[in-house]
Amino acid sequence: AALTPEARSAIARRAATQRWSASAAPEAIRDGVLKIGDAEFQCFVLADHTRVLARASFVRAIGRTGKVKGGREYEGELQTPVFLTANNLKPFFPSDLEGNSKPIPLTFKGVDMIGYRAELLPAVCDVFSDALAAGALRKNQLHIAEQCRILSRGLTRVGIIGLVDEATGFQEIRDRQALQEILNRYLRKELAAWAQRFPDDFYKEIFRLRNWEWKGMKVNRPQVVASYTKDFVYERLAPGILAELEARNPKNDKGQRRGKHHQLLTDDVGHPALAQHLHTVIAFMRASTSWDQFKRLLDKALPKKGANLELDI
Repeated sequence: AALTPEARSAIARRAATQRWSASAAPEAIRDGVLKIGDAEFQCFVLADHTRVLARASFVRAIGRTGKVKGGREYEGELQTPVFLTANNLKPFFPSDLEGNSKPIPLTFKGVDMIGYRAELLPAVCDVFSDALAAGALRKNQLHIAEQCRILSRGLTRVGIIGLVDEATGFQEIRDRQALQEILNRYLRKELAAWAQRFPDDFYKEIFRLRNWEWKGMKVNRPQVVASYTKDFVYERLAPGILAELEARNPKNDKGQRRGKHHQLLTDDVGHPALAQHLHTVIAFMRASTSWDQFKRLLDKALPKKGANLELDI
């Protein structure tokens, strides 16, 4: 009783910090952005497969205003979320809401944060919907009920589509189709007229870094240069683009292709992406004094699509 409010708060913060640190927060193994209507949720999957929605995006989506406290030091953040503490909402709680509404600490890429179980979102929407129907909401809660109504409709539509996709096995096909749409934006169906797309400097810098004598563009380049082109450019340009190029521009019985891979790139997406990519690659070449240094820069800044990243030791 003799303590000041500031002193009590400081003691509470220290106690909360110690309790949080006593057991390490689980690490998120996957992250993404979930879109439901106009709302966007930062979401995670934990190592135990718990699905979590980030607290800040959760609170914004249901229409709560004001700054969300951050960090592990806040004692109250480990209890029932503030948007569920109003007494007029409690009669509408499902039996398992109290246990499933506790915030979940997690760590992602070294950053500590707090989230809620994904299942809490439809439960909160149901609470506000039922309270609205019963005429039990206060005036300052009506806007949250409206947001929850919109989210509920979005969840219903997203949910039924996901269930049908899972039941029919279309989910895998859908993912492949999404990749195909990306490839189609980059690639045309037929070869375009040939035009030089690779600047001379691209090859001159390869020769310099490999300590080869440069004799100009008219002299045949070593066969390995073609492998370098695949590695430095096409394998890093877009997901799956090299495999798609080789499928659309296959070798004949003599080992020759109908044309250059870049002739299949579209004018609106493919060629601008190639030009920007080459500009970056050449810049890394010019900044490097050795082949190994260049490769390290390239792998760090422009890794191959779908490849594992190497970590510095």
